[in-house]
Amino acid sequence: MASNKPSNTTGLVYLVGAGPGDPGLITLNGKDALAACDVVVYDRLAHPRLLRHCRPDAERIYVGKQAARHTMKQEEINALLVERGQAGQVVCRLKGGDPFVFGRGGEEAEALADAGVPFVVVPGVTSGIAAPAYAGIPVTHRKLCSAFGIITGHEDPTKPESALRWDALAQGLDTYAFYMGVERLASVTGQLLAHGKDPDTPVALIRWGTWTKQEVLTATLATIADRAREANFQPPAMILVGEVVRLREKLRWFDNRPLFGKTVVVTRAREQASEMVERLTQAGADAWEFPAIRIEPLDTPIPWDALPANDWLLFTSPNTVRLFFERLQAEGQDIRALGMAKIGSVGPTTTAALEEKGLRVAFQPQRETSEDMLREFPVDPNGLRIFLARAEEAPEVLPDGLRGRGAAVDVLPLYRTVAEAGEDADDLRRAFEEGEIDAVTFTSSSTVRNFFAAVREVKMEGVTVACFGPKTAETAREHGLDVHIMPESRTLSAFVETLIQHYAPAAPDEDSSPP
Repeated sequence: MASNKPSNTTGLVYLVGAGPGDPGLITLNGKDALAACDVVVYDRLAHPRLLRHCRPDAERIYVGKQAARHTMKQEEINALLVERGQAGQVVCRLKGGDPFVFGRGGEEAEALADAGVPFVVVPGVTSGIAAPAYAGIPVTHRKLCSAFGIITGHEDPTKPESALRWDALAQGLDTYAFYMGVERLASVTGQLLAHGKDPDTPVALIRWGTWTKQEVLTATLATIADRAREANFQPPAMILVGEVVRLREKLRWFDNRPLFGKTVVVTRAREQASEMVERLTQAGADAWEFPAIRIEPLDTPIPWDALPANDWLLFTSPNTVRLFFERLQAEGQDIRALGMAKIGSVGPTTTAALEEKGLRVAFQPQRETSEDMLREFPVDPNGLRIFLARAEEAPEVLPDGLRGRGAAVDVLPLYRTVAEAGEDADDLRRAFEEGEIDAVTFTSSSTVRNFFAAVREVKMEGVTVACFGPKTAETAREHGLDVHIMPESRTLSAFVETLIQHYAPAAPDEDSSPP
């Protein structure tokens, strides 16, 4: 692959801590390193969403390691980083957690230093602090812990004997975070017990910490090994030992949110997806962005001189508002270009976008459709001049209906929706097949059509389908889907609340209550 640097110069390797899972925990320096790299070499524990910070042409190399299954040995990873750095490339070595906390980043840095390849270390949030925090457990506490230790539960197998001083550990710390220790859980707890640790000391096992698939199992030092075996608790997980674990039930905040553990596919255009993703994430869901459409602005001339003569300006989507005002500013106009026209909006999200611009909306139909906009238009349109901002492919129901009732309507198409490439369609298809997807959201008929064009035949049994509006739902049904959710209001808050209610546990029948 072509590099940003001339081939006769030495490149640069960033050793970047990705954090333990939640993609929002990467640092600004880490994000900048991803954006600058020619090639990213990434681990199993680095969230796939982080790769979106890379340039589209950046090469991606997966070197994830699991017990007994290594894509690359550590020596091969070291050699790869040296080779690419010497070839003049900018390399981002993206590692779960922090590169220098049981991440073998020190070994990679040594290999680069020995080869004369420049490198930069970007620390990351380590799982020993972040995973307990997401489990509602502070690793230190004024009343419960003054000494906190980070300990490997998986020492170098070539060592002749353990380097851990269990007698000192058992008596010298209040909280212990054992990394990669679940497979040796019985040995770890046995050593602490054998060296005097109280058997009733609380313990938490935290699997996939900070991910939306996080699992937490709590018990005591004496019982945790049996509990883990009974629950078939698997790595990757860490062991947290100490009195601070008792605070979990009081301080839980992450894994008790209403959509925790649910993976929801968001198909709307990337330009519009961020607010929906944020709301779903706040409710605990893992929002998988899969934009099925892209908003492509059009350069249709706007009749600025004639615009003030209109009686009404109608906006049919938040996109029309955004693009209209971008053109207003870019073409040297200001709010006076709207004259004294009244403002109409197709629905609450469009109204909110207009109100952000300081405009008062005089008309909004009860339902967010062109048909309702036409039916509920507040005055007789006969003789009125109406300016209609919309998408290029919008149906002619509204302009034809207004003209049929005597209005002069100027239609301004500000954008078209085009199909997105669906770069991770194979990954999404696999996730559907493996039952990892809980819900899919469609915000327009075009998102439905383009979604199926991208993923082709996909199994969606047991997947909740949520649609914005009856036309979107109709298109979904035409593609063989059962529509489970269609909120009455097409606001994002209404949508997320409807999804929460859909997954809420059923309330017990009053008659079933014990006397």
